[in-house]
Amino acid sequence: MIQHMHRQVDKVKKMILSLGSMVEERVRMSSQAIESIDAEIAEKVIRTDYEIDEMEVKIEEECLKLLALYQPVAVDLRFIIAVIKINNELERIGDYAVNIARRIKKISKQDICDFQFDYSVMAEKTQYMLNQSLNALVNLELETAFKVLSMDDEVDAIKKNAYAQIKQAMRQYPENLEYLINLFLISGNLERLADHTTNIAEEVIYLIEGEIIRHNNKQIS
Repeated sequence: MIQHMHRQVDKVKKMILSLGSMVEERVRMSSQAIESIDAEIAEKVIRTDYEIDEMEVKIEEECLKLLALYQPVAVDLRFIIAVIKINNELERIGDYAVNIARRIKKISKQDICDFQFDYSVMAEKTQYMLNQSLNALVNLELETAFKVLSMDDEVDAIKKNAYAQIKQAMRQYPENLEYLINLFLISGNLERLADHTTNIAEEVIYLIEGEIIRHNNKQIS
């Protein structure tokens, strides 16, 4: 029975990594849409969101089956609990990629304002954080997980900078208010995307150490 459970655990691990790859691709596409204001790419992100939702449900069902059939303990139990939470975080990240795509579709139909904000650095950081959080999960790398946590403040700082600049632009270009609001909402979605990526890193730390660090003021080195 133990051997069969471990086969099922391996199956769940492959499923969560597959979902991670799907979400990474959507985040990459939404970032590309920001850079090029490409409504076609944005539409593809929106149109394929159901694939992530369906996979999230399947993974949750598999985890619940494992809990019900085998009553796992110790490391196996921690893994399943972590996967259930990471599964939800990945689905939410996919939702934020869709939100960004919707903003891009709106912006693509509006008159371009003289003011622009370069989101390339913020988008690159969030993509890197997601990639590293998944690498930490695959390789059970504690240092990599903590590195993701340390980057969250960098993304927050860019959002604050975007808010300050766009707030000033709203006074300068009141005729482009709708455009500027959509532009600002992109920063909010990228920031929330990074938050959920940080949550994944925290679950990896829980998986490795058995310690819940959420809400802790733990020193990150």
